[in-house]
Amino acid sequence: MAGKYICMDIGGTKILGTIVDENNNIIFRAKKKTKANKGLEVVEQRMAKVVEELLEQSQIPKEEIVAIGAGAPGVINEDTGEIIYSPNLPWKNYNIKKAIEDKLGIPFFVGNDANIGMMGEWKYGAAVNKKNVVGIFVGTGIGGGLIVNDSLFSGSKYLAGELGHMVLNPEGPYCNCGQRGCLETYAAKVSMTREIKNQINRGRDSILKDLMDMESSVIRSKPLKTAIDQKDALAVEVLDKAIYYLAAGTGSLINIFNPDMVVLGGGVIESLGDYIMPILNRYIRRFAFPDIIEGTEIVESALGDDSIIYGALALAKEKQG
Repeated sequence: MAGKYICMDIGGTKILGTIVDENNNIIFRAKKKTKANKGLEVVEQRMAKVVEELLEQSQIPKEEIVAIGAGAPGVINEDTGEIIYSPNLPWKNYNIKKAIEDKLGIPFFVGNDANIGMMGEWKYGAAVNKKNVVGIFVGTGIGGGLIVNDSLFSGSKYLAGELGHMVLNPEGPYCNCGQRGCLETYAAKVSMTREIKNQINRGRDSILKDLMDMESSVIRSKPLKTAIDQKDALAVEVLDKAIYYLAAGTGSLINIFNPDMVVLGGGVIESLGDYIMPILNRYIRRFAFPDIIEGTEIVESALGDDSIIYGALALAKEKQG
C-alpha cells in the first residue's frame, strides 16, 4: 500500500524509529534508550515517544502513516502480534500489537528481528528477486533468517532461523542457550572476546589489551578492526578461527537448503567484511558440496544497520495488504 510508514528496530538497549516515504526512502530518524529493566509499560512508553518524536520533527500528520512495522528479539507470532518470549525485553505471552494500537491508533505489525532483517535484504537489499536465501547475521551472537520458495520461513512455532544454535561440536564450549558447541560459541563476538581475554590474561602480547574494555563481555567491532588492520597476531588468529567455524556452519546450510544466495550481515561483517569475505569464501569450499556451492552467491548485506528497518517496512506492507 502506498503511503508513509514508521519502521522500528527494537533492541534490548535502544529503540530506533524511522519514517519511510512513498519511494521507500528513510526521511527521518529518532532513537531512544529502551530502558527494558523498568518493565513492559516503560518500553511501551519509549516506543510511543519515538513515534511522537518522529511525527513532531517531520510535521507529518498521524493520518498519513499507513502502519508501523517493527523487528524485535524473541519468539514472535507475526500473525497475532504476540511476543511469546523475548530474551532481552520484559515481554512474555504479551500482545504488543494490541497494546501499541490502543496507545497510538495506528496499525502495528512486529516480527523476530533476525527474520525481519532477512526480509529487508530480500525485499530491498542484496537478495531482491531471489527465491531461496539464507541470511546469517554475526554480532554479539549469531542470528539468521530463511527465505524458502519465495517466502519467509518461520517454522511451525515461529522459531525457525536459529542458525547460531546449529551444533557444530556436541563436546564444544557451553552456549548461553544451554547446548554445547553451537556455531555462536565459535564465531560470534562473545566467543571471540572470551578467547582474546583468556589469552591476554595468560600473558599473550596484543594491542587489544589497550584498545578494548577488558571488563566488557563483548568486544566492540572498532578495536577489533583496528587490531586486524595493524596485523595484530592475536586478533588475526582469533578472527581466522571464527571465520573457519562460520564457514563450516555456512557450508552445512548451503548443503541443506541449496539456496540461490547466502547473505552475511551484522556488526562484525559490516566492520570487517573486506577482511572476512575472501577468507570465508576460501574455507567454505571445504564444507559445501562443489555442485551446490557452484550456483550459490555469497554476499554481504546491502542494507547494513537498516536491514531490520526495511524488513519492518516489508512486513507492514505485506500485513496491511
